[in-house]
Amino acid sequence: MSRTVFCRKYQQELPGLERPPYPGPKGEKIFNEVSKKAWEEWQAHQTMLINERRLNMMDPEDRKFIQAEMDKFLAGEDYAKADGYVPPSA
Repeated sequence: MSRTVFCRKYQQELPGLERPPYPGPKGEKIFNEVSKKAWEEWQAHQTMLINERRLNMMDPEDRKFIQAEMDKFLAGEDYAKADGYVPPSA
């Protein structure tokens, strides 16, 4: 049986991650409060932000930006989008 968490993004019980995605307290918090679905959506969005905004993950300011956007995304707050991106219609 898979482990479930009360996802802070979706505000419901959903399947959780198999292991913390980061080391330390931040990874443990994500592991305990974020669903697998929300984390996978964040990874896709993060990739789009890095590519579309041409972020350099060696630059501390770009890493700080991604961390802040991750916190907003996973908390269900308003977060940065890629400029000009229009999501596909359902």
